[in-house]
Amino acid sequence: MPYFKSEDGTELFYNDWGRGRPVVLIHGWPLDGDMWSDQAFFLAEQGLRVISYDRRGFGRSAQPWNGYDYDTLAADLAGLINRLELDGVTLVGFSMGGGEVARYLGRYRAARIARAVLVSSVTPYLLKGDDNPTGVDRSVFEEIIVGLQHDRPHFLAGFAQTFFGNGILQKNVSTEMLQWASQMAMMGSLRATIECAKSFAYTDFRPDMAAFAVPTLIIHGTADETVPIDSSARVAAKLIKGARLIEYDGEPHGLHATAKDRLSRDLLEFIGK
Repeated sequence: MPYFKSEDGTELFYNDWGRGRPVVLIHGWPLDGDMWSDQAFFLAEQGLRVISYDRRGFGRSAQPWNGYDYDTLAADLAGLINRLELDGVTLVGFSMGGGEVARYLGRYRAARIARAVLVSSVTPYLLKGDDNPTGVDRSVFEEIIVGLQHDRPHFLAGFAQTFFGNGILQKNVSTEMLQWASQMAMMGSLRATIECAKSFAYTDFRPDMAAFAVPTLIIHGTADETVPIDSSARVAAKLIKGARLIEYDGEPHGLHATAKDRLSRDLLEFIGK
C-alpha cells in the first residue's frame, strides 16, 4: 500500500487513481479517505488523477499522539503534494477537510493549486462569539468531547444519524451505509478523534480566506445540522472573492453519500475533463 512520510516522520496512507490533472480529496471527521470512494471512482473514470489520503490518526495512517492542529495537518497535505510532485491541483475538502484547504492556501499559497472546492466545510469559523454571531455554541462542541470520552461507539452511531440526516420517517442512507461510516470512524484513534474535534471547532480560518486566489466552488446542504450553512458556507462565500456557492436544497451534511451523483457531476463540471 502507498505511504508517504510527513515532516515529523508520520506515515500517511493514500490512494492514487487514474491519470490526468490531479485532484486531491481531503476527508471529513471522523471518517477516512474511503468516504470519497464514489467521487474518486467517477472522476478517475472521467480522465482525472484522483488522490485521497487518510489524515494522521485515521484509517490506515499512523496514529501519533500529537499533530492534530491545522498547521501540522496542512503540512501533511503539503508533504503529499510535494511527494507526488503535483501541479495544477484541485483541492477538495469535505467538512473538517475544508480547514486543510484553507490553512494550506494560507501558509503555502496557490503556486501548485489551480482550484479549490469546499464541501460541507467548517470554514471560515464555527465557534460562536461576539464577532461571530452566526456560529455554534461552545457547549455543542463540549458535548461532543464528553460523548467521545464516555462511550465513543455509541456517540458516533448517533452522530452518523444526524450526519446523514436519517430520522424516524426519513432514511437518506441505508443501515449498511451507517455501519460502514461507523467502521471508518472507529478505525481512528481516540486521541485523534478528540483532538481533531477541538481543531475544527476552535480554529479561526477567517485570516486564511484572503489566500483563496484561485477559482473556488462551495457546496453545502441547506439541511446540514452538523455544520449549519449559516455558520459556514454562506459566510465563506462572502469572504472568498469570486467564490461560487451551490446550495443543495434539503441535503444533510453527508451529501457525498446522499447526493453522490450530483456532487460528482458538479465536481467534474468545475474541474473539467
